[in-house]
Amino acid sequence: MSGSTFGLLFRVTNFGESHGPAIGCVVDGCPPGMALSEADIQPDLDRRRPGTSRHVTQRSEADQVEILSGVYEGRTTGTPIALLIRNTDQRSRDYGNILDTFRPGHADYTYHHKYGLRDPRGGGRSSARLTAPTVAAGAIAKKWLRERHGTTFAGHLSQLGEIVVPFESQEHVPNNPFFAANATDIPRLEAYMDQLRREGDSCGARIDVIARGVPVGLGEPLYDKLDADIAYAMMGVNAVKGVEIGAGFAAVAERGSVHGDELTPEGFAANRSGGVLGGISTGQDITVSLAIKPTSSIRTPRRSVDRAGAPTTVETFGRHDPCVGIRATPIAEALLALVLMDHALRQRAQCGDVSLPVGPIPAQAPPSA
Repeated sequence: MSGSTFGLLFRVTNFGESHGPAIGCVVDGCPPGMALSEADIQPDLDRRRPGTSRHVTQRSEADQVEILSGVYEGRTTGTPIALLIRNTDQRSRDYGNILDTFRPGHADYTYHHKYGLRDPRGGGRSSARLTAPTVAAGAIAKKWLRERHGTTFAGHLSQLGEIVVPFESQEHVPNNPFFAANATDIPRLEAYMDQLRREGDSCGARIDVIARGVPVGLGEPLYDKLDADIAYAMMGVNAVKGVEIGAGFAAVAERGSVHGDELTPEGFAANRSGGVLGGISTGQDITVSLAIKPTSSIRTPRRSVDRAGAPTTVETFGRHDPCVGIRATPIAEALLALVLMDHALRQRAQCGDVSLPVGPIPAQAPPSA
């Protein structure tokens, strides 16, 4: 009932607060026998962690993961895997001025009215810090899917504020602080972010993520469709306000003669469906895009009210990302992996005995991500 658990057969329960002693999750349902250590999880956490460039929050957290249970002699046991990440660089004093006020665009107002109280330190439970355990759990799902099905995940930032970032090559993503699949536009993105920080303002972002090597047949009709669960998961990411799968909203302007992906003996001619038909995976690439709103915690003074309803002005201090979307790529990858992992286990449980002639791998349109 608390909204902290995700998944049916591969279940992840997230716990902790931004300025508490630790954050973490419990992963239940991971099949036994898979080799697993902290070294399998840490690389994705390192990609997401704060303080990695001047363009993100300067909170300095190592985000070192600890496996507390569910692994014996280097292999998963099939029992719950508890993952712990200790908080080491909290500065709760930065939030003293918002104890009795609500930051516009933030969850302060809604948390206060839902629970009757809230943890104002760094946003408490509503902080993007709580995406770290999700990334850790996603690393486990990625490993199982890669070893069992050859499924891989790749994401990149395709728009920063009003700047559209052209796709050049996925190889560029690890080589810049923006997760951009681009090498030529990085100076422009840096100048844009530096200007935002000087102005005490923020911007949004668009993130594209893709899963390749997805088995055919994942997803359930009617209400557990694969694309519905992907959208549900992505909307659980802090600051996400929109999700597109495949052509997304561009499908509105397309005709049926164009939008429907034709089939040929060699495979699908295109992938406007984003790899999902009728809520079930086609075996093509799963393509997802996220719209992330501007960071709500900014230095620019904004109008608000206090707990008594009196008018006031709020200016947020502390260490914040001028664009939370910059570090969202590994989070989106992790959530897509969690959804596919859960549905892969559900498919194995219900339809493991289904046997059909296997044709060639579905053809793909030229990749855009």
